[in-house]
Amino acid sequence: MSNVAIITARGGSKRIPGKNIKPFLGKPIIAYSIEAALESGCFDEVMVSTDDEEIAKIAKSCGAKVPFMRSEKTSDDYATTVDVLTEVLEEYEKRGQEFEYMCCIYPTAPFVTAEKLSKAMELIRESDSDSLVPVVRYGFPPQRSFVINEGNLAYKWPENMLKRSQDLEPMYHDCGQFYIMQASRFMESKKVYTDKTYALVCTELEVQDIDNLTDWQIAEMKYRLMVERNEKGENA
Repeated sequence: MSNVAIITARGGSKRIPGKNIKPFLGKPIIAYSIEAALESGCFDEVMVSTDDEEIAKIAKSCGAKVPFMRSEKTSDDYATTVDVLTEVLEEYEKRGQEFEYMCCIYPTAPFVTAEKLSKAMELIRESDSDSLVPVVRYGFPPQRSFVINEGNLAYKWPENMLKRSQDLEPMYHDCGQFYIMQASRFMESKKVYTDKTYALVCTELEVQDIDNLTDWQIAEMKYRLMVERNEKGENA
């Protein structure tokens, strides 16, 4: 069996118009995801799932395939990533193609690299996990977070108030970049996260949510710094 990279790029972004194809340091941001998947050598098929003709055109110019357009059902604001991935795999199955592993890559994930994808594929194969998810440690321990009650600050968990940060259990969150799954297990469970999900831990320099223009500018600064450090052989 072969492997497929699925880049999910719906049109109609509201907070950042044209977000999936907006120039990021000189080229459409979706190009970074496509190039990383192609250069990794891990995938027999690198495709973009989209409902937008302009996104499809740019995706193809970057080397990805768009063998079919996304349905109306998986193009609204309520469609989940699981819905989109299920539709893609089912459509390929109709065409006589099945895959061993699939990798869902977000179109606004310039920090995804060919090297990271190759490492992730190696790890999921070695561990025989259902899925692999990149995560990053919270910069400040959530166990010492505040809530606001009637305008006043209060510890959510007062029992942690005097505990040292290093004594609290490390906690992580999803990087929002990509997921790798064994395709058959995904189709059985329809879940990205299972009891056998492998964690690929990333540094804060490699991670940036991009929900508004300020996030975008921070992401460009982080990306420049990451590239500069990589060129010098420094760790992120």
